[in-house]
Amino acid sequence: MVDQSIAGPAKGMATASEGDRSGRARIVILLLCLGLGLAVLISLTSGASDASAVSVIRDWLFGMVPGDAALSARDRLIVYDIRLPRVILGMLVGAALAVSGAVMQGLFRNPLADPGLIGVSAGSSLGAVSIIVLGGTVLAPITLALGTLALPLAAFCGGLATTLVLYRVATRRGQTSVATMLLAGIALAALAMALTGILIFMADDRQLRDLTFWSLGSLGGATWQKIGSVGPVIVLALAAMPFLARGLNALSLGEATAGHLGIPVQRLKYVAIIGVSAAVGASVAVSGGIGFVGIVVPHLLRLLIGPDNRYLLPASALLGAALLLLADSVARTVVAPAELPIGIVTAIAGAPFFLWILLRKRGVIDL
Repeated sequence: MVDQSIAGPAKGMATASEGDRSGRARIVILLLCLGLGLAVLISLTSGASDASAVSVIRDWLFGMVPGDAALSARDRLIVYDIRLPRVILGMLVGAALAVSGAVMQGLFRNPLADPGLIGVSAGSSLGAVSIIVLGGTVLAPITLALGTLALPLAAFCGGLATTLVLYRVATRRGQTSVATMLLAGIALAALAMALTGILIFMADDRQLRDLTFWSLGSLGGATWQKIGSVGPVIVLALAAMPFLARGLNALSLGEATAGHLGIPVQRLKYVAIIGVSAAVGASVAVSGGIGFVGIVVPHLLRLLIGPDNRYLLPASALLGAALLLLADSVARTVVAPAELPIGIVTAIAGAPFFLWILLRKRGVIDL
């Protein structure tokens, strides 16, 4: 029998520790909300405009009162018709990539997992490249019918098709193998990249330039129309993710243990993969390839607030949105009046952090 004099204090210390971690997580989430608001103001006021943060806030508060508008007509056009759609799209994409990364890391039980592991990004890229290269020939009817929506819809359909094939390959007798899913995702991503390479080989100089900028990622093409087309998909996926938190927490103990705790493991896998595929496919469709957000954000937050997905998922959404807005602000101003692809900024910031994670896990460094 366990000595109650020992078990009692130990249980109390564990409860206190959990309470301290939960309290810290709530404080971090509150700070991230404030940080996201600050990032929104910075993004709205960065660039070639006389609009300041104070004038934007005043215009929000008093802009509807005649004669009290704090922004000129030109600045209002820049802020509300050009920058605001870009900010909203940046928040959606950043949140989608970060939360998808957190879900994938919980599903694979590996902090180095990334949404690209299941091949969604490669499938989306194949769909987008197909429209860019073949949009004027074989796929001309689709391009003419859909107009500017042809590229994002093709990218989304490419990611969705990859997901369906992946799930079919990894599922046997109603059970989905995570290991098979990982290996099949790598194989499908390689196949999609090979087909993409063939299309790139067929492209002309103008198409190659479009492909280069799209593959590096950018929020420069943000419009209210694009937000209306992919926004509902991303919002629905993000809204479903927090309901996976309890299952992902149990899954960290192993699939068998999670099943004994009453978690429908198979349904959890299905919802997680579909949600990640929808969020990442829609994000890649409108922003191109933006790397490292899905790896860096969840791992950084896990160091700060712990692995509890009840707090990790909403915190990842907030930090992912804020970081992508700040990266976009840097991309727009560092080489002004030109614009640096946002994927370059995230790679410059994320690659050293990713290497640090690898070295820290191997014990090469201790920080």
